[in-house]
Amino acid sequence: MNKNALNVKAGRRLFYEVVANPAQMPFSFNYDGKTFRGLESFAPRKMTVGSGGATNVIFDAKVDENLSIRVDATFVHEFGQSEYTVFFENTGKKPTGVISAVRCLDMVFEGKNPLLRGNMGDHDNWYADYVHDLANGDQYFRSDGGRATHIVFPYFDLVHGNGGTMIALGWAGTWEALFSPGDGKTRVSAGTDNSLNTVLLPGEKIRTGLVVLLPYKGRNRDDASNLWRAWFMKYNLPKADAAGDPLKPLSTACFANDTGLPNSDGSISERYFTWKPTLDKVVSKKIVPDFRWFDAGWYSDPSGKTVEADWWSTVGSWELDREKWPENTFAESNEACHRVGMKVLCWFEPERVTNVPELVKNYGYKEEWSIGTGPVRTNNLGNPDCLKWTLGRVTKMMLDHKVDMYREDNNSDPGFAWPYRDGIEAQQLGLPRSGITENKCICGHYALWDGIIDFCRQNGKCTFVDSCASGGGRNDIESMRRGIPLMRSDFDRTTSSMRLSQTSTLCRWLPFHGSSTKETEHQLDASKGAGSSVYVARASYLPVYNFGEAFTHNKALDFDLMRRNLNEWKSVRHLLTKDMYVLTPWRHNLDRGHWTAFAYDDPDTGESVLLAFRMEDAASEAFTAVLPFADPAASYEVENADTGEKAVMSGKALCEGALEIVLREPKSSALFRLKRL
Repeated sequence: MNKNALNVKAGRRLFYEVVANPAQMPFSFNYDGKTFRGLESFAPRKMTVGSGGATNVIFDAKVDENLSIRVDATFVHEFGQSEYTVFFENTGKKPTGVISAVRCLDMVFEGKNPLLRGNMGDHDNWYADYVHDLANGDQYFRSDGGRATHIVFPYFDLVHGNGGTMIALGWAGTWEALFSPGDGKTRVSAGTDNSLNTVLLPGEKIRTGLVVLLPYKGRNRDDASNLWRAWFMKYNLPKADAAGDPLKPLSTACFANDTGLPNSDGSISERYFTWKPTLDKVVSKKIVPDFRWFDAGWYSDPSGKTVEADWWSTVGSWELDREKWPENTFAESNEACHRVGMKVLCWFEPERVTNVPELVKNYGYKEEWSIGTGPVRTNNLGNPDCLKWTLGRVTKMMLDHKVDMYREDNNSDPGFAWPYRDGIEAQQLGLPRSGITENKCICGHYALWDGIIDFCRQNGKCTFVDSCASGGGRNDIESMRRGIPLMRSDFDRTTSSMRLSQTSTLCRWLPFHGSSTKETEHQLDASKGAGSSVYVARASYLPVYNFGEAFTHNKALDFDLMRRNLNEWKSVRHLLTKDMYVLTPWRHNLDRGHWTAFAYDDPDTGESVLLAFRMEDAASEAFTAVLPFADPAASYEVENADTGEKAVMSGKALCEGALEIVLREPKSSALFRLKRL
């Protein structure tokens, strides 16, 4: 961890004087027409528990005979990081008053010259970078689709005064945030569950999104983001297994491009007779990945029929397609993968159901569990019985077929379906119910993941999931405590320039994720010819390395090149979760006329790697690398990985731009290994 930005003193003050102070708690809400801030009005009870380098403080308060509020807050001493969640519960016998205008973060940050730094979300914006000078006015962000990290992104770097605060909202549904400057202060007003305006019935409980706050010193962006990355890796990233081992970089490969059969997407073309030639090939060529990736289209439709092409409108049964995989053939294929050291991950999409009458008829589903009226509906995970049914279908499939890891997708915007159910309840009860369905569904979704992870913990499987929602739609900070984005964006399955653009921004917030490793015109195209070049592979070096080719059917595939790329990634993967430095300005994915470069540094070991890319339209042959992490008082061994040349350079010279990289050809790359002596 780079300690330049560490500000534990400010973090401790923020927690004890604000977050854990009933009079100053940074949340507000409206109850029956009256606005409240924090819990001062309700004489809360307090309980404090300390363990594992953190202090947990819980406040309980009674608002009236029916409504109770709990605030669950935590302080991580090592980083000065605070977080909290607010819960509203009806503990009485009658409906509560109306709860509305809930701001999970309602706080003023002191400090002149405020800047707001961050990036937008996936879809349309593809993690585009921004830096807003708040002197020019307010900045407002809103997400209504129900997939929290599409279009906009609920992570913010607020610079104020001689420091700043990293802010994240943990809610997988709808959210909004407003940053308003004035008189040396910046007010932040943020909420989750945008339409919330509801009573709670006896026994009902709802919550806000998780709010994470990490103060830092100075105004340096790399220092701030590296503090966040270090905190994230130690305190936010899920564990690999039941023993609590840390999650380490991993590789995956999908066999679906190697079936020789038409493939509309996912693994829909895979059959009981297609997997073995692929497995034999990756073993013989010494390119065995850590995981076999089994994707969409493996299931029968709700009427029990095989699915040839339309994987999207046939989900819901989570029953293996027995025409494609008769008897025990899928489990046998997975056991064969296990024998050569591979685990298996499998795709599900539990938030959608299709052809509900057939699901009811054949699989014990209940009509009332679905939201909507069409052939494709939203699955109501906020209903406990529906949640239990869905969890049971998933875990049974994983257990029966030897699947090690759960991969989730969501290819719809549930934010536009939830109000349908709200309207039915409001009409039935004659009471406001807006936002109640979203709240229960998001809580149910987290509970589904918790149930799957608990099942995996008990059965020797992976205790983390893959978080996907048409690419990067479900990467809020609370989801990232359970999962990782194996594929950060569907749009990242095309050009290397798109990949470099996304890496330059998203890595500041999510240190552990992956992309595709191919370069094709369209997302679903398989690479042709020899496969990914060194340039394309290096542009794909992330903690998750996803490769998939027509291993047996593409006779031009260069296995020496593929093995070279995979082995080089393995040689640097341990650095890809350490401090990261973006050495060039952010580039839009269509801006290919420049160099892009970034470096990863482990300050504890003094080992670093520098990746530099002369993009396809870059006119300049030379790039001067300035390495801000180099210790001016130390010397470094610098090795050019392509030529094998080594030199010893002073840290002072590296800080001042003494390392010049020359690439004669456009669309070429350099990799330098550095070691502090």
